[in-house]
Amino acid sequence: MAEPWWRTGPQDTHRLEDRISSLYAERCHIDRDDNAIVLVNKVRTVHVPAAWLAVLLVGPGSRITHPAVTLLADSGTAVCWVGEQGVRLYATGTSTARGSQLQLRQAWLVTRPKERVAVARRMYDMRFPGEDTTRLTLQQLRGREGTRIRRLYAQHSQRTGVPWNKREYKPGDAFAAGDDVNRLLSAANSALYGICHAAITGLGASPALGFVHTGNALSFVLDIADLYKAEFTIPLAFDLTANGLTAERDARTALRDAVVQNKLLPRIVADIKRLLVPDESSDLADEDLGALWGDGDTLVSSGRNWSATDHIDVIPQVPASDHGDTKDTAL
Repeated sequence: MAEPWWRTGPQDTHRLEDRISSLYAERCHIDRDDNAIVLVNKVRTVHVPAAWLAVLLVGPGSRITHPAVTLLADSGTAVCWVGEQGVRLYATGTSTARGSQLQLRQAWLVTRPKERVAVARRMYDMRFPGEDTTRLTLQQLRGREGTRIRRLYAQHSQRTGVPWNKREYKPGDAFAAGDDVNRLLSAANSALYGICHAAITGLGASPALGFVHTGNALSFVLDIADLYKAEFTIPLAFDLTANGLTAERDARTALRDAVVQNKLLPRIVADIKRLLVPDESSDLADEDLGALWGDGDTLVSSGRNWSATDHIDVIPQVPASDHGDTKDTAL
């Protein structure tokens, strides 16, 4: 088999759920000093251990060196280039994932109506703990979710004394519409999307293959983030507005603190695994097989000239009971 282009394996890096969720940097020079990322601006210099960071969000006015990117990639730290105030995701680099087994499992689930509905239903069930939703259709679940969110807005408005009319949001320019609480909601949600994106790619799943949302390159990110808005970003936006903290940075830093205090990142990782692989006995190890698709249910080793030998090294596939029919998962 051909050696992987990265130098570290999953056993050599810190687990995603143990890492600092995110770090946003703008208008600075990003370099490397040994095993640390160095952020330099006119005011100060900050050293950040790369291996303890889940995602580095690189904002406008920043420049990053090749050694810094090399260290981040080798540490399994995702690098995302984002727009002003972290609203748009323009590009992303590597993550801690080494194999494609979880992504293949996700593709198998999302392309089969019965299995897709089952995952979507599990997502809604997570928002209604203790309630029996087995007899509700997806349309009824969507309606109940909409009612729940409207009720939450009203409850937090009454609790904090912050007036609330409706959710206002302008796609592509989240901070151009709405009052202070709406703008803070947009800022906090953007930060939450970045954290969920890092967790999804870090586990080796696809951010595009959503179960409730669809047709967007970040559909699964939206699916996962929606599980936590009622608990994190909605009350946070009302509390900040009530205290007169209405800058975008206030929302981002407050969410970061809440994520750490409530250990949200390990929870996101566990929830993604539970949604995609509800059977904990399933073996979807994050292993770089580095293989070629053989025929039917087989894989063969790569990194060799197959015209020079008649011998075939067969690599075992993930069991069909865990992974589904391999013939159907070849996309």
